[in-house]
Parts: sequence; structure tokens; C-alpha cells
Amino acid sequence: MSEILNGLGAAVQLVLTLDPYLLEIALRSLAVTLSAVLVASLIGLPLGAWLAARDFRGRGAVVVVLNGLMGLPPVVVGLFVYLVLSRNGPLGVLGLLFTPWAMILAQVVILLPLIASVGLQVMRDLWEEYAELLTSFDTGPGRQVATLLWEGRRGLLTAALAGFGRGIGEVGATMIVGGNIDHATRVLTTAITLETSRGNFALALGLGMVLIALALAVTALSHLAARGWRAGR
Repeated sequence: MSEILNGLGAAVQLVLTLDPYLLEIALRSLAVTLSAVLVASLIGLPLGAWLAARDFRGRGAVVVVLNGLMGLPPVVVGLFVYLVLSRNGPLGVLGLLFTPWAMILAQVVILLPLIASVGLQVMRDLWEEYAELLTSFDTGPGRQVATLLWEGRRGLLTAALAGFGRGIGEVGATMIVGGNIDHATRVLTTAITLETSRGNFALALGLGMVLIALALAVTALSHLAARGWRAGR
């Protein structure tokens, strides 16, 4: 018990003093996940809006596949991205493997179905409200998608925050394509795994505190965004 308390005390000290090593890892984690969320949102949110506004044969199957991809195991994604970026892979010439760019790409693949699916749910409700109006003005698909994205921006923020919450805690794919290289690709989750295996529980707990704080902050922001969206409607 005393060992746990000592570890917690040391962890709190690291957090309060803004330990440079801990701060470096936390900032890298934020940079990787925020970049992945931005890219996944730029692709996934318009995709969700387009699926909500369009009616075509096979649309149901596309939605089912999209929802199914939300449960795609991160280690499988990591393996796929590793093969694509490896020396013999189609993108091996870019030399992205074991860099933050590879980690961002892996997280984009993981987060895209989640953000698109949540966005689709938001856009589906909005389309029921605006379908008749937009159809009467004979607007094209691009204008319809743009209108839905603008009117549902508060709800879509919730989708992006949900993606961030999943991305910041991801470890499997990040470890595979990033390699957990010190001062290069080490992020919060991979650092916690490493320091725990080394028996450095103080640093592992400090990293865990930062990760929990980020997760709680995202949850609070998501809740506030959802309330604002409902109130705005």
C-alpha cells in the first residue's frame, strides 16, 4: 500500500511541476490525435451529411458497413497501415513508418467511421426538417451537404469530440506503426505501457493522470456541445 501511495505522490509531483518529459509526451499525444481528428472530420462529416441527404440503391448497406467499421480492432488497422507504409508497401517510398505521420494515418482510419456514423445520426434528424425546403429550392447535393453541415455544427462538434476521446486513448495501432520511439513517436498510452513494464510507476501514474484529465475534459466539452446543440434547435 505504501508503494502505491508513494507512487501517487511522485506522480502528482511530476504533474504539478510540469515535468519536461511528461509534458513532451502529452503535447505529442495532443498533436497526433488533434491532427487525426481534423482529417477524419473533414472527410467523415461531409460523408455523413451526404449519406443523410441522398437516397440511392445500396445506401442501407453502406450505412451498415460504416457502422460495422466503428468496431474495427485498432491492432488490425495498425497492421494494415504498417504493411502499406513498410519498405515493400505501396507507400513505402514515402518513409513514413515509425513517424508521427504514420500514427496520424492509423488514427484517421480508426476515427473516420466513428465520426462519420455519429455525424450521420445528427444529419439524419436535420434532413427530416430541411428536406422539403431544400428540395423546393432545387438545391444540388453540394449545397444540401453544406447547409446540413452548417445547421448541425453544434451536434457535429460532438462527433469530433467523440473521435478525440477514442483517439487519445488508442494504443494498439499507435504502437505498431509508431514504434514508441523516445523523443519521436512516444505518446501517452505507449509511454504508460512502457513505464509500467519498467516498474517506473510514478511516471506511469503521472502519464495516466494527464490522460484521464484529457478524457474528462473531452467528455465535459462533448456534454456542453450536445446541450448547446439541443438548446439551439
